[in-house]
Amino acid sequence: MTTHKGACFCGAVEIEASGEPEGMGICHCRSCRSWSGGPVNAFSLWKPEAVTVTKGEEHIATYAKTPMSERKFCRLCGGHIMANHPPLGLVDVFSATIPTLDHKPGLHVNYSETVLPIHDGLPKFADFPAEFGGSGKLIAE
Repeated sequence: MTTHKGACFCGAVEIEASGEPEGMGICHCRSCRSWSGGPVNAFSLWKPEAVTVTKGEEHIATYAKTPMSERKFCRLCGGHIMANHPPLGLVDVFSATIPTLDHKPGLHVNYSETVLPIHDGLPKFADFPAEFGGSGKLIAE
């Protein structure tokens, strides 16, 4: 089984993600852009039991702007680590947090909010796929 190791910006918090993610993609929503400080956020979704904090759990703080996302970050450096998505039963480990993961996105979500159009042939959902509570509406390239 593959194990990906990662850490916050200062290294005080370390995590491991084991196995393969349930999915990977790119989010274009304003919240993710603001949180990540970039025009998009690369995500990898894991079952909660596949993600373990191996060091520095006492340094993790949580911010929940909405019930959909409990964003986890290091109290010491502010570095982003992951986000729990309770309604989905999944954990989003930010792809930049685990550098050994070969990020291969399968879709774009919240593309109706994009500020960086990406022409890669992947499905682009206006919000989320229907199975994740979205409209399932696709945006044509």
